[in-house]
Amino acid sequence: MATDFDAEGLLDDLDGDARDARRKLLEELHADGVPLGELREACDEGRLALVPLERALAPPGKRLTFSEMAERADLEPDFLAHLTRALGLPLPDDDDDAIFTERDLEAAQSVRGFREAGIPDDALLEVTRVLGHSLSQIVAALRSMFTQSFFSPGDSEYEVAVRWATAAKELNPVLEQVVRYLLRAQQVAQLRQGVFDLAGLASGTTQICVAFADLAGFTRLGEQVAPDRLGGVAGRLTALATDVAQPPVRLVKMIGDAAMLVSSEARPLLEAVLDLLAAVEAEGEEFPPLRAGIACGEGLSRGGDWFGAPVNLASRITDKTRPGAVLVTADFKDMIGEDGFRWSKLRGRQKFKGISGDQELYRARRIDSDEESASTG
Repeated sequence: MATDFDAEGLLDDLDGDARDARRKLLEELHADGVPLGELREACDEGRLALVPLERALAPPGKRLTFSEMAERADLEPDFLAHLTRALGLPLPDDDDDAIFTERDLEAAQSVRGFREAGIPDDALLEVTRVLGHSLSQIVAALRSMFTQSFFSPGDSEYEVAVRWATAAKELNPVLEQVVRYLLRAQQVAQLRQGVFDLAGLASGTTQICVAFADLAGFTRLGEQVAPDRLGGVAGRLTALATDVAQPPVRLVKMIGDAAMLVSSEARPLLEAVLDLLAAVEAEGEEFPPLRAGIACGEGLSRGGDWFGAPVNLASRITDKTRPGAVLVTADFKDMIGEDGFRWSKLRGRQKFKGISGDQELYRARRIDSDEESASTG
């Protein structure tokens, strides 16, 4: 006997084509085995159109409680809970809720292999946090890309549901291949770039050059323009920073309107920062100007990020730099030498909050072709 979705209240406040689309989606989902209770919950939460996508990503099958998964994976429940939270994934409110799939169990069981290989729990949690954060950003970017590519404002609830599920089924296998490829390719690239510093293995620290570059006046711009335009500026800066960060320079992270870059070599980092300033300037007057600060010294790499004195100093220098300029420490300048750049020493030694010792700073510019010809003529 067919379910009367109208009588169940699942078509309330809908009429015309929207009502027909909702009814069609409910009928197909119910015929595919989705219980009426789940359909009602999805309607109440406004996510009925996402149910086909959820079923495509987590196909129906036997479900486990959290305790059952921990027992079968041979992991302590507390540690597994820490791992799950580190990934940014929810834990059930009630341990009797059977929401975990066989895929979840396989992932939990893989942790035992890392432990048996000798990797400590703290290191596992650190990497798990990085994975969770990075993949969350990837998924958010993919969602935005799919929305722009496959949907329009006039789509019905049924059209959205079918299109999401179809896109996931067709594109997810390709995306998984890309992720596997990038994992190996990035490992090879970092090995070749000397990111794995053998000399620093014992202490965990290594000599590193660090640059921060941020958009001057970005906060003020946020008070004057619409959020979509502000987001476009931040997105464009990310694209420009990614373009200039060629090995051995690495873009560590974007922090709103700022980019953090590191390199084991000084000259490529300065070239990249100057290229970034030129690229931002080429964006036109509506794009805020960029400023940058660079320092060098012993840094510590943790969870894909960098910590230590040169990181703090580079950030402080950037805060005091004028728009359109690059300021570097004397140590960094000495690593490069005079060839190819023009240096302007700032008057006096600079003091920075939280940084011991005064700093001698220089503004770095490229020597243009006319200056170079005159110096060699």
